[in-house]
Amino acid sequence: MPEQQRPETEDDISALSFEQALAALERIVSDLERGDVPLEAAIRTYERGEKLKAHCDKLLAAAEDKVEKIKSTRGRATGTEPLDPA
Repeated sequence: MPEQQRPETEDDISALSFEQALAALERIVSDLERGDVPLEAAIRTYERGEKLKAHCDKLLAAAEDKVEKIKSTRGRATGTEPLDPA
């Protein structure tokens, strides 16, 4: 199956949502598990997968930080700190 046009730069990856990045990573795993990818393409695909995984980890950590800002020791909001500090 020919690979669809996918973002190739880190900037393009950083623009993906968690769900988009995870779906792309799942496609990569599926492609590599089939074993019909030529060696050089497999290496590039694996490297892209590593970047996608790092992006997913970053987004997941940010989401966990937001949840921690909302929680308190008794389940009540503890302040008015903005969730998105940008």
